[in-house]
Amino acid sequence: MTRGAAASAVFRNSRRIAFYLPNDGEMDPRPLLRRAWSMHKLCYLPVLDTLGSNRLWFVPYRPGAALRMNRYGIPEPIHAARARVRAAALDLILAPLVAFDQRGHRLGMGGGYYDRSLAFLRGRRHWRRPRLYGLAFEFQQVKHLQAAAWDVGLDGCFSDAHARAFRNASSGQVASR
Repeated sequence: MTRGAAASAVFRNSRRIAFYLPNDGEMDPRPLLRRAWSMHKLCYLPVLDTLGSNRLWFVPYRPGAALRMNRYGIPEPIHAARARVRAAALDLILAPLVAFDQRGHRLGMGGGYYDRSLAFLRGRRHWRRPRLYGLAFEFQQVKHLQAAAWDVGLDGCFSDAHARAFRNASSGQVASR
């Protein structure tokens, strides 16, 4: 996964990339995170909004940064509020998933955090930043997922077998490779 993702144009051309720390069997993005650091990219991790809006903020993450568990037991960087940025400030977001289909529909863990945080992308037709790519094992691809009106589709997916771009499920635009 690391080699294919790191060689992709979307990864190479992105300067500000959001990762996640694996939880509950999710694909581990840390090898790709280390690769991004070696390429001098700015790396971020999601943190839960403390005001209860069920949205994500993203904070810079560097090697050795201190972490603490959020309310779901997922590690997050300890940060000052002024360090947080919105998803719109990023070039690429790598998201965990439970399943995906060939149209770019994504099934997450059910909290809707990524969908709410990226809702602004549903109305965009030309400027598609950040790109949203899933990280998955190939066996997580399913034939069909039913999308809801609020779902934000994937621009692509990096799996342990393939790097693929989708005709974005929420915009109809063809994602770049």
